[in-house]
Amino acid sequence: MDDKLKGIGEELKGKAKEEIGRVAGDRSTEWSGKAEQVKGKIDQKIGDVKNTGADAEHDAVRRDREELPPR
Repeated sequence: MDDKLKGIGEELKGKAKEEIGRVAGDRSTEWSGKAEQVKGKIDQKIGDVKNTGADAEHDAVRRDREELPPR
């Protein structure tokens, strides 16, 4: 979840930076903001993959416990 939240923050920061650059006519700042947005989206996807892996592991452990006979 940390990567996903970090990505969301990075994307929002990038959008703000892009808009500031656009309004100020500073193409460098504008493109830097766009790059931050891409990085934020990548971080969000990494968070999604990690969450999917954790969910799969949790499900496997739960299934193993259900299959074990009671003590």
